[in-house]
Amino acid sequence: MTTPIVQRLRDAAAAMRDERVSMQDLAQAHGPDAHRTLLLLMAMPCLLPIPGVGTVLGLGMAAWAAARWRGHRPTGLPQRVAELEMPRHWAQRVLGLLASAYGAAGRHARARLSHLATAERKSVAGLVALMAFIVVLPIPFGNVLPALALMLIGLGLVFRDGLAVVLGLAMAVLAIGVTAGLILLAWTWGSAWLPGWLTA
Repeated sequence: MTTPIVQRLRDAAAAMRDERVSMQDLAQAHGPDAHRTLLLLMAMPCLLPIPGVGTVLGLGMAAWAAARWRGHRPTGLPQRVAELEMPRHWAQRVLGLLASAYGAAGRHARARLSHLATAERKSVAGLVALMAFIVVLPIPFGNVLPALALMLIGLGLVFRDGLAVVLGLAMAVLAIGVTAGLILLAWTWGSAWLPGWLTA
């Protein structure tokens, strides 16, 4: 799978001509393997400062997790996610990063601890849902750690590599800790600043 999909994504990025590119176009660039890569596809743009994508893709990943929790296998992107558009240069960047991720995984990932690398596990679905919730939160640069966690999980599911899923779990724990710290900091700062502002 690795070599064909890496070249396919790079060719698709080079062939783009439209000024706006939809997520459905990016999914179609994966060819017949698209249904296996939906989580990774939705997580990747969240690493980049593309305006307006975090909320839509976060909700899309939450929908993916909910379907997996119920035992269903999503075969395509949710409609709102599929219709999401981004400028061509960002779309090319997303495909380039995906190609690089697949290339690196092809060199290092392999089938191991495969019982952990299955989307049928409710623990995996629950973790994806939690990371998707953090992505949706309006925290500056708050998408990066949960998106990395989701990418590792997505690669683990594609390559049946439980070690990648474990690494995704570790990144998720870090994301939860950092997010909780930022929320606590904002709450502390707001509690100290707001009473003075109201009495001014």
